[in-house]
Amino acid sequence: MPTSPTISPSLSAAASSQAAGQVASSQVASMTGFARASVEVNPQTTCTLTLKSVNHRFLDLHLRLPSGLDALEMELRRILKEQLLRGHIELTLQVERTAIQRGGYNREVVAAYVEAFRAAATEFSLSGEPDLNVILRMPNALQTDSRSSEEDNGALTAAVLVAIVPLLDELKSMRQREGASLAAILNATLDRLTASVHGVAALRPQVEQRYQLRLTERLQAAVGSDGSALGVNRQRILEEVALLVERSDVSEEIARMETHIAHFREVLSTGGETGKKLDFLLQEMNREANTLLSKTAGVAGKGAEITELGLAMKAEIEKAREQIMNLE
Repeated sequence: MPTSPTISPSLSAAASSQAAGQVASSQVASMTGFARASVEVNPQTTCTLTLKSVNHRFLDLHLRLPSGLDALEMELRRILKEQLLRGHIELTLQVERTAIQRGGYNREVVAAYVEAFRAAATEFSLSGEPDLNVILRMPNALQTDSRSSEEDNGALTAAVLVAIVPLLDELKSMRQREGASLAAILNATLDRLTASVHGVAALRPQVEQRYQLRLTERLQAAVGSDGSALGVNRQRILEEVALLVERSDVSEEIARMETHIAHFREVLSTGGETGKKLDFLLQEMNREANTLLSKTAGVAGKGAEITELGLAMKAEIEKAREQIMNLE
């Protein structure tokens, strides 16, 4: 009689955790994970199912199954695509079969041989009894309790499809734990980035004032104190200075940087497929930091402090970019 597949205790515990309630799907997940389970298909067959996951730009599935399980492979691919968003996924199925077989005899075949022997003896008036040793050597007289390949693969397929559900939960649970650690690191990075942005915002008025003063001095030195040498009045000089100062204003970059940081935190807390979104936001942040540095280059005094803060921003952005490479 076929037996039900038995799942190892660790896998049963994972199944219980699924029934109790899974981790919220909104939690950010890493693409690094590992899970393994041993399953008893029947007294003669056991299998080991292993799932490994590392980072990848897309969902990249690699399945290693014994031959003759094409239907199972297609079903496993469908399940993995439904449950995972990104990552290089390796699924390996190893099957171990014992060679123990129970012997017996084919009652119908043996009875037919005995009946034929006695019928022939009666018909031809011969004496004697059937020789059991001879009968059991006849074709199909002996039989074994071995399963057909089709039956064995059917039982194996059923066992694997039962085991893959809690195994995937175990993999996703590990990926979510890794994701929570990455989220903590990224939030700390955002805190430092925010501090640098606030530092630039605090220095901005002084830098603008210094920049305006420097431009005024240079223009006046070029055209004279009142501009009469070139027919330019003082008001015109001040208007040109104001225009140049406005073009060098970094308030828009500061505002956009703060918006990107807030959006980054929102995506991080929402979860799901976050990696690509966060990478785009970091590109935008890096662009704002570069613009800020170019606008404040060459300004003496507090301008040097803004340059240091801008470089600190770029360093934190690069750190964040390294971390999100492993986010789903």
